[in-house]
Amino acid sequence: MNPAGVGAQTTDAKRVVRATLSTATDGPGKSRDESYSGSVSPARQPLLVIGFMGGRIHAGNLAHGEARLAQELDQRYPETMHAITFANHREHEALRTVLGLLDTSRDGRLSDAEKKAARIILFGHSWGASEAIQFARELDRRGIPVLLTIQVDSIEKPGEDDGLIPPNVREAVNFYQTEGLLHGRRVIQAVDPARTTILGSYKSSYRSNPVPCAGYGWFARAFMKPHIEIENDRAVWERIEALIVARSCAMNPVEMASACMEK
Repeated sequence: MNPAGVGAQTTDAKRVVRATLSTATDGPGKSRDESYSGSVSPARQPLLVIGFMGGRIHAGNLAHGEARLAQELDQRYPETMHAITFANHREHEALRTVLGLLDTSRDGRLSDAEKKAARIILFGHSWGASEAIQFARELDRRGIPVLLTIQVDSIEKPGEDDGLIPPNVREAVNFYQTEGLLHGRRVIQAVDPARTTILGSYKSSYRSNPVPCAGYGWFARAFMKPHIEIENDRAVWERIEALIVARSCAMNPVEMASACMEK
């Protein structure tokens, strides 16, 4: 039950122009204070992988799968990707960071070319998964495309809709479990199926194969254990990493248009 594209190009990510990116997160373990060493062509941006933490978890808390994935991506693919995590209630900080990174001309505004050159993947667990879809919706309002959204046991936040994927998203995938008091959304749908491909919704079960949940409090382990087991399920995160790596070479709309003109 592998989602379409998992494992493709996992060891053949194209190298891109390296940019040192400047941003900071609000939690321990993940921060940056760097500046660009050069310009990046709008036609090939480094892949921005933006993750949102579940619950009230601070960004960079390595007890959680979201933060571990971001750290591993940065370490394994430093010239291809830039991965950042945010608390799910820090969407304004996330937006400022993404807009700043896309503004390669440093003129304080995004041109149409800079928007079209965006290469963004959004992911999250629980409330963070819901926030990832809400964030994609905000980018859609600004005319910014998203390559892929990834939801892990998505729990809808008040005032949000985590089940409808906005039309600026090229692909979307959903991982969930149905055991315990707290479990994620089973099905996601595209607002515009002609523009968004739903790769699938993939169910996990931990009744026969429990996953260790070190670093979690007694309440989480007692009352929502399957919900945090999927967050710590290495097999799920390996599939997610494969999806992300496979799309690290995906052409953005600028390159697609250029390729079509050359044919």
